Amino acid sequence: MNDEQLQTLVEAISLSDFQKTFEHRAYFNPRLRTTGGRYLLTSHNIEINKKYYEEQGMEELIGIVKHELCHYHLHLEKKGYQHKDADFKHLLKKVGAPRFCKPLAVNNKRHKTKIYEYSCKACHQQYMRKRRVNINRFVCGKCKGVLSLVQEI
Repeated sequence: MNDEQLQTLVEAISLSDFQKTFEHRAYFNPRLRTTGGRYLLTSHNIEINKKYYEEQGMEELIGIVKHELCHYHLHLEKKGYQHKDADFKHLLKKVGAPRFCKPLAVNNKRHKTKIYEYSCKACHQQYMRKRRVNINRFVCGKCKGVLSLVQEI
């Protein structure tokens, strides 16, 4: 799918679900990473994350477009267009748009962190840490014994 096809899709969804025309631009933004799309308040354009279409298909893309169109139409009508507003929540429910999009699998793989397991040599107390600990400087909090790195998970 390219930008022209996305533009036609957004215009069609706007007419069928909102009974209003979409008179601005909708396009894919390759720099979006964590969000499915965004509505720009100043230009009234809608940007969509293409990774959601490629990974999760047309159904998720339509949900994202409906969500962004809720922001668009409410903002132009000078009603509550933010996520916290009752007008926004009511319109989401009316058109069947999701409040949040599903997370991408690509982002889940990227954020996997290492976990370090330490153990006290004296009392065998175990510590799990996300950050590496300097075992020459820190001691066991229970008995003040010497720590040793057991494994990196």
